[in-house]
Formats: sequence, C-alpha cells, structure tokens
Amino acid sequence: MAGLGYDLVEVERSAGGLLRVTIDLPWTPPTSEDVAAGVPEPFVTVEDCEKVTRQLQFALEVDAVDYKRLEVSSPGIDRPLRNEQDFERFVGAVIDITLKAPMGAAAAGQVSANRKKFRGTLERAEGGSGWQIVWSDAPETKPGQKVSKKRAPAPLHALGFVLDELRDARLAPIVDFKGRKAKTQPGFSDIDDGMNVPD
Repeated sequence: MAGLGYDLVEVERSAGGLLRVTIDLPWTPPTSEDVAAGVPEPFVTVEDCEKVTRQLQFALEVDAVDYKRLEVSSPGIDRPLRNEQDFERFVGAVIDITLKAPMGAAAAGQVSANRKKFRGTLERAEGGSGWQIVWSDAPETKPGQKVSKKRAPAPLHALGFVLDELRDARLAPIVDFKGRKAKTQPGFSDIDDGMNVPD
C-alpha cells in the first residue's frame, strides 16, 4: 500500500470469500499554520478506493490468492487504533478501549475491579509516558430536559494505560444528526467510501 501512497489499516477475511481491506492516507501532524487556517485533514475518497481495488485485483491474481469478493474502504467512524501514531493523531477524540485483563486492585474503588471496557476522551498521560482516557459516569441529559444549576457535576475518572495492555481500541462511533460541530473527529469522511467489487 505504501507504494501507492496509502497506509494499510486492516485486512479481514470473512465467510463467503469476502476479503475486506481498509486503507487510510498517511498522517502527519498538522502545522500551526494549518490549524490557524482551518485546513481540514485529507480523507480517503471513492477514487482512492477504486485505485487500490484495481491494483489489489491484479496483485491477488498474480499471487493466486483465493477470494470471491474484494472490498476496499476507508476506516469509518469506528476506526481501529493500532499504534502510537494512531493514538497521537486522535488525542481529544472519544474512544472505546478493551483491556486484556481486568483492572483488579488498580481500580482503587472508582470502578468495578472486573471491568475491561471503557469509553472516554483520549489524552496523553501526565509526564508523556503513556495514555489515559477520561470519562464521567453522569447520565446523559435528554433533549429538552432541564438541569439544575445547583446540581454538582459528576466526578471525572481517568484510566492510564500503555498500548501493550489493550486488546482493542477504536474511535467511538458517535453520530450527531444535528449538524456539523466546530471540531469533528479527524481521519474519516461523512460518507461511506466502501467499494464492493466482485471478482
């Protein structure tokens, strides 16, 4: 993929001979000029998926790889986070993580010691030696619900981790139908860029 100018995010083989390939554009941290000018992060387009599909069909035929259907797409709203660069790219985004082992005594009474799944905002841990997610257990307010100004805000929880402790990490698939917000999660488009190309 690198020769074509794309990063390989994931390859999956599914029942029925489906070969699913997920690609993304290489990421470089935005410059201060890009941020100030509001330059959006580029994303994978349908044309990118078509280009990779054509190249993969040729390569898979040459290598005699058995598959019935090839699907090339962008990572989507629940993009997997695999390496340090992915976590750096999505600092400030809401993510879902699953730990390899329960927290155990490390929970210190904040959450269940057997808990392995968490959703929160991704942050760099203090000192820069790892990562953390921050969340509140406050129930979400329903549209039109009045919230007392006297009510104390729910406490925030933080869980520090290193990548070796994770079984899975993904962007939380949050969809807002009320329109665009000032800051959207980078790295994906608003449309499904998947291409289903039969063999």
